[in-house]
This record gives sequence, C-alpha cells and structure tokens, in this order.
Amino acid sequence: MSDSRVLVLDTDSVRAEHIGGLLAFLDATPRVICGADEIDLTRNTPAHWLAIVLGAVEPGPDFDAFLDWLRAEPLPPPLLLLPEQQADAPARLGVHEALCWPMDYPARHGQLTELLSRASLRQIEAAEQEATPRGGPTGSCPATVKLRRMIEQVSNFDTTVLILGESGTGKEVAARAIHEKSRRRSGPFVAVNCGAIPADLLESELFGHEKGAFTGALSQRKGRFEMAEGGTLLLDEIGDMSMPMQVKLLRVLQERQFERVGGTATISCDVRVVAATHRDLEKRIENGEFREDLFYRLNVFPIEMPSLHERAEDLPELVAAITASLAEHGRGRVRLAPATVQVLKRYRWPGNVRELTNLIERLSVLHPDQLIQPDDLPKRYRGDLPLPEPGDATVSAQERAGLLAPVPVAADPPPPAPAPAPAADTPAAGPGGRDSVTPAVPTLPEDGLDLRQTLADIEVGLIRAALDRADGVVAQAARLLGLRRTTLAEKLRKYGLERDEAG
Repeated sequence: MSDSRVLVLDTDSVRAEHIGGLLAFLDATPRVICGADEIDLTRNTPAHWLAIVLGAVEPGPDFDAFLDWLRAEPLPPPLLLLPEQQADAPARLGVHEALCWPMDYPARHGQLTELLSRASLRQIEAAEQEATPRGGPTGSCPATVKLRRMIEQVSNFDTTVLILGESGTGKEVAARAIHEKSRRRSGPFVAVNCGAIPADLLESELFGHEKGAFTGALSQRKGRFEMAEGGTLLLDEIGDMSMPMQVKLLRVLQERQFERVGGTATISCDVRVVAATHRDLEKRIENGEFREDLFYRLNVFPIEMPSLHERAEDLPELVAAITASLAEHGRGRVRLAPATVQVLKRYRWPGNVRELTNLIERLSVLHPDQLIQPDDLPKRYRGDLPLPEPGDATVSAQERAGLLAPVPVAADPPPPAPAPAPAADTPAAGPGGRDSVTPAVPTLPEDGLDLRQTLADIEVGLIRAALDRADGVVAQAARLLGLRRTTLAEKLRKYGLERDEAG
C-alpha cells in the first residue's frame, strides 16, 4: 500500500501523530493535520485519499466546508471514525452509513490493517465504477437495442433480475445501467463476485460478522447487504455459489432479513438484487449443483446478454467508447482503419467485449496515437492475412519475448506446420514441451519505464489469460498459474479483476 494516502484530521496532536506513525509503519502515506482549515480543498479531491481518519474537530465554517467538499464527491473515501465521532455519525456528518467505519483507540495493528485493506478494495471498485459507461450497453444493432429496451422496462421496478450470458459480454454494465435508471440511483451500487470468494468466507462477505465470530474477526464488520442498503446489490457469478450458501441466500430473498455471522440480532434490508452468471443454471439444477427454488426466486426477469459475435455491427461504436475510456486513463488514443474493422468483424470473439477491451488496450500501448492497419493486429485476429516476417520492425520486443502474446482460444487451431529438425547445438525443449531457451529480454525505452507498473501489467495479462482458458473458474486458473486458489483470489481483489473476469 505504498501509494495509499490517508488523511488524519484530529485536534489531539499526540494521538494524530501516533496514528500517523502506525499508518507509515503499514506502508501507507499519512498526512496529519490538526484543523480543517489546513486542508487545501481546491488542490485535492476526496478521491485522492484512500481513507480519512476523523478524530476530534472544532465545529465551524472550516469543518462545514470540509464536509461539503466530501459530500460533493460521487465516490468519496471511507471515514475511519475515532470513538468521539462514532455516535450517530451518518446523520450528524451527512454521509452514507456505508462510509462510516468505526476505529478503536488506542489503535490496533490488526484492525487498522483490515480497515486499510477494505479501503483499498473499495478504491479499486470505485475506479471500476467510474470507468464503467453509465448509459448502458454501447451500440445500435438490433440485439443491443432490444437489450437496452429490456433494461428500461425493468429499471423502475424492484423486480429481481437474472442476467445471463457468456463471460465478457458486459453483464455488470447491464446491472449498473439498471441501477442508474432506477429510483435507487442515489443509493449505493455494490457488487460481489460469488465465485472469487472462498465458500467459507462468502457468508461473512454477504452478511457481515460480529467481533470474535471466528479466528481473524478482530472487529464487527458489515456485509454487502448492509452496504447496499437503499440501493442495488449485484451477485455476480451466482452459479458458482455453494449449496449451503444458496439456502441462506434464499431465506434472505424471501424474508429480506438476515443475521451477521456470530450474531443473534435480526437485520432487515431494503436492497434490490440483481444476479448474474455465465453458467447454464437449468443444467446445474439437473446435476444437483443449484437449487431449483432459488433459481425461480432469481429468474423473475431474465435478461440474456448477446455475444459480441452476434452484435459485430457495434464494433466501431464499442472501439470508440473503449478508446475514449483508455485515453482518459493515460493510454494512447488509437484509431482503426476501415479495413481493420472489417477484419475484426470476421473474428469469433470468444472473450466478447472483455477480449475487445484487452485488444484495444494492447494496441494503445504498442501503437499509441496511430492508425491501426490490419497487419498491426496480433496473429489470431488477422485470419488469412500475411504475417510479418520475424525480423520486421513492427513486431515489438514484448511480442518476441512472449510477454504480450494473445490468449489461446478453445476453437480448433489450424494444423501446425512440421517442425524443422533441431540443430546439434539447439537446447532441448523444457518440461511440457516448452522451449527451455531464455526468452529475449524486452528492450528498455530511451526514456525508461515504470518497472513496477510494467510487471503488474504483465501479471494482469497472464491472470486474464488463465481465467479465459479456464472459462472463468478461479480454481482451475490458479492451477494454470501454479498458485493457490486463495492467492489468486487475493490478486483478483488487488487488481480489481474479480467482477470483470467473471462477467
């Protein structure tokens, strides 16, 4: 969390400095101030902070201006409230209850670590939400027009929606559009990937837990149902939920009540539920892997997401939207030649819109601010077009090193050409038939690069490749990467891929 900036606002300077020291020890970047008048509200936005620790403050115009500044942010950071700020905080401070997180003092290492981890995950989710199109699915082909019409029809009702479709078709985009067009748009939109969270932790994630409910439960924690109060809860990859959890979810959907793990108090919830999955739920019912009564409870208003191959006419509009979004986040703005668009329309797109997004992002890195011709496309997208020679300067060092190689698809590949006999001094292939020769090292740009970001991008690309090959099954993707399932799940959280990769 070396880039995690935390604001500490407390007139108790001794306590503030102590908390600042603990934050620095946890690799956060604290800024300690004793009065709201010390904050330059014109230079920073609330989104610049991972979290804000709020202790003793002096009421007055400066603190009121600070609260107005905080409320004006669509996706503000959470407030870590010290004891004197915890009583009736949402109403008194005028912020949503989901943003008020109690914090003990003396500060405890375990609790603060957990709070910062939650804040980091929320920051990733907020960045995703900010980058997600608000108007719903992009395009004007008949399949997309029909999809938008269904979203319009169901939005203003609290009807439970089940969104079905292949991975990468944009199920979360549709769910967000339903929320944004509904009467709950002023409430929170909370998403949870039921397939990326271990079964024994999913109950706590959904319903929260009481302090001491299990090993590691260092403080009381609200679940996603409470965080989504008054808004919309997306249960992504509902088809991967375990049978015991399906029983508990069915009860909540029927009675709109639940208990936290380790608690006895019954909590009522006012939440609109949208579920999504790429699984065939009716087939899973036949196999005894999904409850029939839960299916009928969820399948009130089904929406089937069209694949990208079925809406190939939308490619130009999708490319324009993706390019604009990438440019806003510092990527180069690429343009596709008409011939390139025609080539891409012939491709089957097994990874759907997610695969298209990955391709455009890759092209924006390799060919920033350029017009992309068909021969600039990776091999798998070019079909029968002639391939560039191995020594062609247009082939990047990253491609030669295999770091940005496209993800293999499940389609039948063309028969391989006969391999030439190895020379006497050619090293033997390594385990599994992989060449044991060390790949070429990518060239270093003249002006250098951000090594940490470059390595993170490579890791994200390999994780996406493994998930695509494993059809979104986290356990199988973990085996492909030589990781434990829980380790991969944490990496999905770290990079904000958990909902994206299961959509």
